[in-house]
Amino acid sequence: MSDSTIHATFTGAKKYILDDELAKIVNISIALEMPLLLKGEPGTGKTQLAYAIAESLSMPLIVLNVKSSMKLIDALYQYDTLTRLNDSRFGDSKRDVSNIEEYIKMGKIGQSFTADRRTVLLIDEIDKADTDFQDDMLDVLDQMQFDIIEIDKTVTAKTRPVILITSNAKKDLSDPFLGRCNFHHIAFPDPKMMRKVIHVHFPEISSQLAENAIGTFYKLRELDGIEKKPATRELINWIRALNEDPDFTGRQLIKGEVPFLGVLFKKSPDYARAQQQLTRRRLI
Repeated sequence: MSDSTIHATFTGAKKYILDDELAKIVNISIALEMPLLLKGEPGTGKTQLAYAIAESLSMPLIVLNVKSSMKLIDALYQYDTLTRLNDSRFGDSKRDVSNIEEYIKMGKIGQSFTADRRTVLLIDEIDKADTDFQDDMLDVLDQMQFDIIEIDKTVTAKTRPVILITSNAKKDLSDPFLGRCNFHHIAFPDPKMMRKVIHVHFPEISSQLAENAIGTFYKLRELDGIEKKPATRELINWIRALNEDPDFTGRQLIKGEVPFLGVLFKKSPDYARAQQQLTRRRLI
């Protein structure tokens, strides 16, 4: 839809570690003007990738957080009938109540279509929506237009947004949906990649603390019966907590102690299981 679609190239962002395969699929999706579907366990950076692309390409970011009860029209636009009714009753509004368009508010997809400049549109956790929502949404994104039935108007995108769609794979997506997206699975970072991530967030961290924290973190992820394993976000926050603790010297991790366990495990059963297993055996 614009020359910027062809020339935009994503090369990474300040605090987002990008591997070659992911960079290629992002850039080919931009070039082909296709949505990029990202899967991977929570905490692998799916959502943060959209922020990184917006930062790198200097584009506004619009985020549609999908809910199970959401209807597609909510993502396109909303007609505020209640406000119009109140304005017509009390007559103290500066808006023309006879003009319905004054009471139309764009939803997140609508905002990305009507923006004066190209945007990054993140559709987060699409697997929460039903199949009809998914397929109808992609029809809109293919055509780059939708109708506002209340005013008999067609909204056509000024520019085609860069579209990222995330899924936590809680339920299967339809074949037609999958066929209209490019796909990339973001694997959980291995220790080598995690060292790079930690260095970006904590450039002055000592190598010993980084190694001990990362080693402890991966051992915690291997504990039995954990439903929600700590992810990269938890590791970063945990290291922040360790750095803020005046009593932390680093020896605790060497002895197998795990301060601030609640920063790493957010569900009560996981926290209890981790405590029990750490009591029975030392991690290191």
